Amino acid sequence: MNKKYLIGLVIGVVAVGLIALGVNSGYFDKTSSTNNKLTVTTSFYPLYFFTSQIAGDKADVTNITPSGSEPHDYEPTTADMISIEKSKLLVLNGGHLEAWGDKFKDQLKGTGTTVVTAGENLTTGIYTDEEGENAIDSHVWLDPRLAKVEATKIEGALEKADPENKSYYQNNLNTLIAKLDQLDQEYKTGLDSCQLKEIITSHAAFGYLAKRYGLTQVAIAGLSPDAEPSPSQLADTAKFAKENNVKYIFFESLVSPKLSQTIASEVGAQTMVLNPIEGLTPDEQKAGNDYLSIMKDNLANLRAALQCK
Repeated sequence: MNKKYLIGLVIGVVAVGLIALGVNSGYFDKTSSTNNKLTVTTSFYPLYFFTSQIAGDKADVTNITPSGSEPHDYEPTTADMISIEKSKLLVLNGGHLEAWGDKFKDQLKGTGTTVVTAGENLTTGIYTDEEGENAIDSHVWLDPRLAKVEATKIEGALEKADPENKSYYQNNLNTLIAKLDQLDQEYKTGLDSCQLKEIITSHAAFGYLAKRYGLTQVAIAGLSPDAEPSPSQLADTAKFAKENNVKYIFFESLVSPKLSQTIASEVGAQTMVLNPIEGLTPDEQKAGNDYLSIMKDNLANLRAALQCK
């Protein structure tokens, strides 16, 4: 049985019981018990960042994917599900990023918790693995222009849930969009004159970013970082690196760099971080890093690896 389907099935069964408890008892209040603020739950870090930037001090925003974890196969705990049930809004990415999302979304109907799928209609990219299987690429937040669309959808949901603070949310959205526009311009300018255009990444997270800025992504693994590449896939990746004079193999902060290091060693390349920002490590949190700062770090590393002027 497919792992993601099984996760969704188990969570759905548990969710039914929790939802029934909340509906029947009236237990789940949709505002914070201490300050009467709007309560919002997000599925993973980028959505938490966008939501927090827009909501400011008018909402209590909770991210259920723990620091140091990546969201592809994260399984919400009972405490997470209670947090969701107590929230006015649940913000998801969509595109099957959250294995549990679709099942839980169905179970939330009629509970007073509104589900916002920020990446809805954006996850149009298709990744085809070596066996010819197609899957939806959900990593839209790595394209600053698509991130703006996600942020705008989140703002609309906050506005609808809390109309009294409409102008506050709109002003914060405008501030965030200005920052994303600046980020987009920095990427466009920074990657405009590079000697190389090919990037080898540990998993296929950078398809939207690569398409936006004229790069070619070759992934060691598939759409999920825990996917195991076959020997032939590893050999093809090494061959591509040699043929295209790739000098750096990218790895990620939340997963083992072993595969990237293996290919780099084989082809005489170096390794470098390219962060898909699926979550923050404790060290990144301690350093005060956020979505924008990491995107700028990614740009600096891309420019170095691609020999940009």
